[in-house]
Amino acid sequence: MKLSILTYLYISMSNEKQIFTLKQVADSIQRTIQDRYNRLYWVQAEMHKLNYTNKGHCYPELVQKEDGKTVAEMRGTIWKFQYDKISKSFMQAVKEPLRDGLNLLFLVKISFHTMYGMGLEIVDIDPTFALGELQKEREETLKRLTKEGILNSNQQLKLAMLPQRIAIISVESSKGLSDFYKVINSNPWKYKFFFHLFPAQLNGDMAIPSIQSQLNKIRKVVRHFDAVAIIRGGGGEIGLSCYNNYQLSKAIATFPLPVFTGIGHSTNITVSEMVAYRSAITPTELGEFLLQAFHDFSVPVQEAQKIIKTEALALIRENQQSLGNEIRIFKNVSKQQLQRTNQLLINNSKELLSQIKYAFSDEKTELTGFSERLKSGFRSLKLIENQKIKQHREALRKLSTGYLFQERTNIDDNKYFIHQQVPKYFIRKMENLVQLETQVRWMDPQQILKKGYSISMYQGKVISAKNPVEIGAEIEIWTSEKKITSIVKNVKDKENE
Repeated sequence: MKLSILTYLYISMSNEKQIFTLKQVADSIQRTIQDRYNRLYWVQAEMHKLNYTNKGHCYPELVQKEDGKTVAEMRGTIWKFQYDKISKSFMQAVKEPLRDGLNLLFLVKISFHTMYGMGLEIVDIDPTFALGELQKEREETLKRLTKEGILNSNQQLKLAMLPQRIAIISVESSKGLSDFYKVINSNPWKYKFFFHLFPAQLNGDMAIPSIQSQLNKIRKVVRHFDAVAIIRGGGGEIGLSCYNNYQLSKAIATFPLPVFTGIGHSTNITVSEMVAYRSAITPTELGEFLLQAFHDFSVPVQEAQKIIKTEALALIRENQQSLGNEIRIFKNVSKQQLQRTNQLLINNSKELLSQIKYAFSDEKTELTGFSERLKSGFRSLKLIENQKIKQHREALRKLSTGYLFQERTNIDDNKYFIHQQVPKYFIRKMENLVQLETQVRWMDPQQILKKGYSISMYQGKVISAKNPVEIGAEIEIWTSEKKITSIVKNVKDKENE
């Protein structure tokens, strides 16, 4: 009978040291697990990654999360023959394939491999559990939104009379979006819409923050749009699970613009579709709804145009007839008035000509007298002005003669002064220069040294408070004829003497 690893460990601790190989330890653990966990178990976990292989096998990572943190993780194994059966069964029940991120119920066998360690061999997956989890989240979200009183908030908004500017949240390559555009662009009435795409992920857990992020962007430019449309292609219940999320549903319910949804075929409507202003089963149906809204607006307008045109033509004909009558009456009255006015004008013209002739005669006589007076006054004024000009000319001649004489006198005086004073000025300046030259010569350092003085230098500079010396320093003493090098033996401040 083979001993367990615990028995070996007990013996090794009780007696002498016993060494085991790693494979012996692994084999012992494998036998222990096979003996202890010898049946199948149902395990609830999230399938984090499927990890397909080229041979068709699958090695999913199974995790358990609490408050968003992973608290347990194990490696799973689905052999190819089992995976084909599980995948087919899951597809038939859920209407979509297995994928990452699903919370599932696994039928597993616990195993231990000497090379790969602990793991779970997945024998089957219960697809009804996934549908039940989706329904549970849906009911909890509906309950919270109802309690907060916002379940129907978006549906109570007023839709624009003509919803023509639509912000679209979708994947650019989505077939559902392509179908939506095809319906809109091929409408026979040539109705025009303005669409702006806000790309987002629409499947899985990442769809929730992705759609919320785009809703926040649209909220900042909300005045540029009439409504928001969330458009996605077809899919099964699991793929739509994100649309039962409370945070996403609340964001749609409380959005300030009407939100339309066309997120694909589904037998069970999601909460996001329930709280939206309008929910369409397919993007195609959503496109038809917008065209119908445009049509409902356009048809009454076209009918009104026809009525306005008909009424306007009738009113124009009626007014044309009335205008014709008024024109005939106006012509008769105008003709009579013109005749009376013409006769009155002839009479007034004759009277005006007579008055003008009389007035011209009086004005001519008055102008003739004024002309004679003006000629006489001009001749007198001319004589007076000529006399004044002669007087001014004579006075100017006398003043200029005196001024020129005075200036000539001043020039002669200045010339004499220059001849007398300039030589004396230069003599004084030369004497000053001689004195300065003598002073500069006596200030020459060489002259000062000849008097017995010397200059002490340290490191090429005069010794001073800024260039002090210390004992042992080598200094240079300059005299008028010698340069002496000395070593400092003592340094004292004059204040300390």
